[in-house]
Amino acid sequence: MWEVALDVIVTLIAIRAVWKFLQGVTQGMSGGKNDPRPSSGPGAPPQGVHMERDPVCGTFVVPDRELSLRVGQQHLYFCSAACRDKYRAKTA
Repeated sequence: MWEVALDVIVTLIAIRAVWKFLQGVTQGMSGGKNDPRPSSGPGAPPQGVHMERDPVCGTFVVPDRELSLRVGQQHLYFCSAACRDKYRAKTA
């Protein structure tokens, strides 16, 4: 009795392993377009986007989502209003 149950369990595990392998092969052949997992979290910038360094704390920020300050010809990017205010106070 136990041998039959064990054989059924092992067979099901083997079928699932083969199924997952075949899904991986078909996904790889299609270029991964059918991958349901997100490539990055919500609100994350797309891969390969240029980032600027905050001159106060050194944090990298995406130019689309930062606070900026123009000083002459230079454009400075800040991660927060606090960093921007610290920079203004330091240069004033």
